[in-house]
Formats: sequence, structure tokens, C-alpha cells
Amino acid sequence: MNRNRNIRTLDELHLEVQLLKADYKNKGVLLTEDAKTYVKQFTLANLFKKYATPSGFLKLDEKTHISSKIMSIALPMLLNSTVFRGSGMITKALGALVSGKVGKSLDAESLSGIFNMAKSLFTKKTKKKDAFIDYGIPPDSETY
Repeated sequence: MNRNRNIRTLDELHLEVQLLKADYKNKGVLLTEDAKTYVKQFTLANLFKKYATPSGFLKLDEKTHISSKIMSIALPMLLNSTVFRGSGMITKALGALVSGKVGKSLDAESLSGIFNMAKSLFTKKTKKKDAFIDYGIPPDSETY
């Protein structure tokens, strides 16, 4: 706010000082409220509430998946210690590079899909023996 006022009397000067003090206090109160809301979003309870949900735990934002970050680090270590155990340094480096890229593309949804697909291969599908057969008669009918 640009105040270019011509102050001619002492009363106008006192009025202008009072207006400036009130404006100063008002801006201080607004700044304090904004700072409280800003700090409040980083409290432990608020962060826990935001990121402790299943979707919040798996994704920090739209581009950062926690599970893909973990997989991009853990998958190369796992492959180097198991599959590429006796391999040379170049083979391990290439395996780590490829598995790191694959690990970044994996997120929790794709991992759970892969797990469910593998689980369905090993589980037998059973038929329900006591399946309800609907003959078209409502259950609250007298003929039931």
C-alpha cells in the first residue's frame, strides 16, 4: 500500500501513526497465523497422519514411490549376492544397472499384482460344496 499523503496538521500526523500501528499489528497477526499453519503441517502427528496411510506410504508424491526407491537399491544388491555371485566386475555392474532401472519401474501395486499372480499359480481352486441354488422362490415365501 503506497501512502503518499500530505500531512498538514499534527492531528493528521497522529492519525497516520495510529493507522500505521494498526496496520503493523494486523500484518503481524496474519504473519503469525500463517507461520502456525505452515509449522503445523510438519508436526509429527500430521506427517504420520498424511504418510501412514497405505497410499501415502507407497507414494510421497506423484513421481516418488518409496517402494520403487527401495527396489532400485535392494534388487541389484540381491542379484549381485545371489545370481551374479561368481561373475566379474563388469557383469555385476551391468546387472546392477539393469536391475536398478527395473527396480525403479516397480511400485507396490505391480509388486502386489506379481505376488498375487504367483500365489494363484500355487493355490488350488476349490469348488464350494454348499453353494446356494436359486430356484426363483423368495426366501420369505410360505413355500420356502
